[in-house]
Order: sequence, then C-alpha cells, then structure tokens
Amino acid sequence: MSLFDADPRSALEHYFGFPAFRPLQEEIVRDVLAGRDVFALLPTGAGKSLCYQLPAVVSRGLTVVVSPLIALMKDQVDSLRVVGVSATFLNSSLEAHEIARRMQGLARGEFRLLYLAPERLCLPNVVENLANWQIERIAIDEAHCISEWGHDFRPEYRRLAEVRLRMPQVPVLALTATATERVRLDIIQQLALHDPRCYAASFNRPNLTYRVLPKARALDQLVAFVRARSSESGIVYAHSRKQVESLALKLNAAGVAARPYHAGLAPRERARAQDLFRRDDVRVICATVAFGMGIDKPNVRFVVHYDLPKNLEAYYQETGRAGRDGLPAECLLFFSGGDAAKFRAFIDEKEDENERAVARAQLRMMCDYAESSGCRRRTLLGYFGERLEVDCDNCDNCLEPPPTFDGTLLARQFLSCVVRVRQASGFGVGLNHIVDVLLGGDTEKVRTWNHDRLSTFGIGKGTSRDVWLAAGREFVRLGLLLRTAGARGALELSNAGRAVLFGRRDITLPQTVAPTKTRRAGAAPSQTSARPDGLEDALFEALRVVRRRLADERDVPAYVIFSDATLRAMARQRPTTLGGLRSVSGVGDKKLADFGAAFLAAIVADDHRTVSHGGTAMEPDGA
Repeated sequence: MSLFDADPRSALEHYFGFPAFRPLQEEIVRDVLAGRDVFALLPTGAGKSLCYQLPAVVSRGLTVVVSPLIALMKDQVDSLRVVGVSATFLNSSLEAHEIARRMQGLARGEFRLLYLAPERLCLPNVVENLANWQIERIAIDEAHCISEWGHDFRPEYRRLAEVRLRMPQVPVLALTATATERVRLDIIQQLALHDPRCYAASFNRPNLTYRVLPKARALDQLVAFVRARSSESGIVYAHSRKQVESLALKLNAAGVAARPYHAGLAPRERARAQDLFRRDDVRVICATVAFGMGIDKPNVRFVVHYDLPKNLEAYYQETGRAGRDGLPAECLLFFSGGDAAKFRAFIDEKEDENERAVARAQLRMMCDYAESSGCRRRTLLGYFGERLEVDCDNCDNCLEPPPTFDGTLLARQFLSCVVRVRQASGFGVGLNHIVDVLLGGDTEKVRTWNHDRLSTFGIGKGTSRDVWLAAGREFVRLGLLLRTAGARGALELSNAGRAVLFGRRDITLPQTVAPTKTRRAGAAPSQTSARPDGLEDALFEALRVVRRRLADERDVPAYVIFSDATLRAMARQRPTTLGGLRSVSGVGDKKLADFGAAFLAAIVADDHRTVSHGGTAMEPDGA
C-alpha cells in the first residue's frame, strides 16, 4: 500500500495488525491529520503512541516526538522498524558520527518519526534544522512533566514553550496518562495550544486488580507473592536505595531473578538492569520511583508497593505500568501506620507551610485509600473526578469483603472526645491529638491545653494506637467527622456523627488492623478474568520460546516481536495458515512476512504433540 495519504483504518491494519481503533484513538488521529492542536489524556495501555505514529505513516513530512527517556525512544523505534515504519532517535547514547549520519538521513527525508529528549529539542541548531526537515507536527509524550502541579515535574519540559513560540505554525499533540484538572489546564497554557481539541478517556483500568495488605512480616509476604507468580514479570517499588538493594538480594536468595534500580547506581548499571528486565532475563525490578516513566514493557503482570506512595496520582501512575497489554495484572500495596508516620515527619520538615498543607492532604487521601473498606477502584477514580456507578468486583474489598465488627462504642468514644476537646479549648484539633487524648498520652500539647483533665482522657487505653488512627480515618470517610481546611486538618462532628454519638445510629467497622485475619499475599492471581486452559498455556509457552529466539536474533526486547496478548490470541485460535495468522490482532503485514512461518510451525508442532498424547486440539483454519 502507498505510505502517504492512506486511510487511517487501512494503515492501522496494514502496519499494526489491529482490526479496529481503541476508544478515542480514531478521533484523535483524524484531528491530528487535520492539523489541529490536540490534548489527549489516555490511561497507560490505551494506545497513546498510536495517536502520533499512525498520522506519521499516512502523511508527508516529519513527526517529532518529545520523549523523556532514552530506553523508551529505542524501544519505540525498534517496534516501528519491525512493522516497516522508518523512525530514528537522537540522544546522548549515540556517537557523534552516528548522530551526523542520522541527521543526513533526516535532511534527505528518510524518516517519518524522530524521537528527541526535551533538552535536545531546545538546542538552537536543532530548531533550525527542523525548519529544513519538513516538520509536520510535534507530539509531546508525558506532557504532565511540563506542569509544576504534576506529580513528575521536569524543568527541562518548561522550555518546550520556547520551541512552540519559534514554530507557532507547527501543530502540537500533547499526551499524558495521568493529570488532574489543574494539571490539564496548565499543560494547555504552558504549550500555548491554539483552540485545542481535548480528549479525556476513562481512568479505569478494568484488567488491574487492586489489593492492600497490612505490612506484617512484609518481606515474607513479598517473597510468597512473587514466587506464586513463577513466570511473570513485575516491579517492586520501595522508598530508599538501601531498601531496594535489600529486597533485590532477598528475592534472589529465594530463587527469583531480581535486580535493583535507583539513582545511586552508575548509569551503566541502571541501563543494564533495565535492559535485562525488558528482555525478560530478569523477572523482577526492585526500584525507587526513579524507575518506570516511559517504560514500554507491556507484559508487566504485577506492581508491588512495598512502601506507601506519596500520593494517589503517583500511585495510579506507578500501578499503571502493569498490564499494558490488556491482560490481567495485579497491584499490591503494603500498608502500615508506621509508614504513614514516617511520611508525616518528613512533611513536617518542609519549610513552606503551603507545601506542608498540600502534602498532608495528599497523605491523608493515600491513607484513606489504603484503609478503606469500600471499592478501591471507586476511590481511585474519584480522585480524578470520575464516578464509578457500580463496585468494580476486581479489588480485594469487592472480591473478599473484609470482616467487620460492631464499632458503635469505639465511634462514640472517639466522637465524644472530639466534642470535649473543642468545648474545652474553643478550637478543633487533628486526628493524632485526639488519639493522644484517648490513649492518655503525656504530650506537651495535652498538658498545655489541659486535655488531661477531660473525661475522655485515657478512655481508649485498651485499644492500640493503629486501630484508633484507622478508626478515625474511617469515621471521616463515613462522613461522621469533617476535616477543616488548614494545616492541622482539625476534626469537626457532622450531623451523621451526632446521630451516632447520641444513640440514634449504630456503626459497623471493618477489621482494618488485624494481620492474622487478612488475605495472604501469596494467594494465586485473581480469577476474575477468564484463565487459559492447560493446552493454551502450553502453546503460549512454546510461542514465547519462538518469540525470544527471534528477538535475540534482532537484538530487541521480546515484546517488540509480538505482545503477550497477541501470543495468547494465537494460542487460543491456533491458526495453521498465513491467512489465519493474519487475522490475529497485532499481526500486521510486515510481521506476517518476517515471522509468520516460525510461529505457524510452532502451532502445528503443538497440535501434533497434543494429538499424539491423546489431547484435543482445535480444528485448523479451513477444515
């Protein structure tokens, strides 16, 4: 087919092997082709890359893609070359002579896509060259990095506004997987997008299962969880470099191939760890948050947060690295009150009061998510302003509702203490101070404010601090208490709280801190999505072997050849002709020509093996 001026739907199938667009992709592609500025918020795994790759192959001129990480550039260029699209990148990993060679190719119009880091795009000579390279559009990936309100702000992204001013006639496509309303508006303003078409897909990732476990003997829990998923890739996030190193050592000692990744490692070591993970030579990466943005590995089957994330937006972004291929994946968070207390102490060290207030509010929301007994997906989507009408049936609280107990007495003691403190002092206090009073704490504030003389002082000594803190947050979530704005987040009784306090309503609470009664971390993966049968599993593993061989021959990650989702479809459909294989989603014309024979041979061999062992294989195409 002709490279230029092709119908996007035809090009989608020809190059990428997809019979149809995902939600919003076609609308975005057509607006981009029409030369409009576009802002697109699509969750990880929704196909953001296609929104600029497809326009690049069906129109003349060069599409420049601003990308934050060298590894991501190489992955995407490798993937495009495999499907027959000419693409290249310029970055610091290349020798000077190689950069010169690629720039000569750009001057001759040999490439449809050019990947650049924001720093390089802002160099004066690069902007001048772009004017001679028939630049058609600029696509800015991870666009939230341009906003100081974003969770991963990068100062170098701010300079992209200068490029836009120097090339105001070049359309811009800004893409991100996560952004609050404030960040969305800031992106549009910073990039000076002109009358942009704005698209925002649902934040819901239905293939992800969300779970939270109390952090009790967490290392044993982690090892059990990972070992129960013996052939699957995953990421384990921890806060400190020391913790990352320790977790990697412990997993390796337990027979799990793992590598650490953090900013303290030499660049070569980080690149090596990332490459081993991309190529499936290492099954688990233990990392600080320095790892992840722009990782293009679609078959990450689990993401574990060993420590508490700093906020819900970062948590959503990090868990979003699981299941990019659309297959089931799991997100596990270990939670403890101790982690929250460490965060709180760190926040208190910030000099700016406004920063402290924002960080405290974010921490409260993160703790509310972790301790909630309701649908976790509903809480997570609500943070981004999206309403989930029904419970998801794919988080721990929906799949295995936690045990409950009659918390009426606990609630009345807590609510009474809130009222007594406010009556005695004339002002409200935060959660931690209320718990100090309930436990009979000998603190400076308790003594100064004479709260040791209250009738509620010490009435909660029979209950642990963790339970009181969790209960207090649950009372806020249930609407029995309101938090006032401001640094302290002072608690106030609501009308619903008064009904409980004065005996007009009873309360049932979840067992939020009872490690002996929680679900096991090493439990088998969720069964909410259909699981393949034994025959399909066996063929899938055989196809993975073929994929790995072909990937090694081309020195690319295995998923560049075919994704796990495409291999699963092959194993399920068992095509035995090139025509049948071409009908599998993800098999385009170039990949069919290059790899089709090898995969068909593996399928036929598996059919023969199945029949010879008395199994039942599916009938071949055209039988």
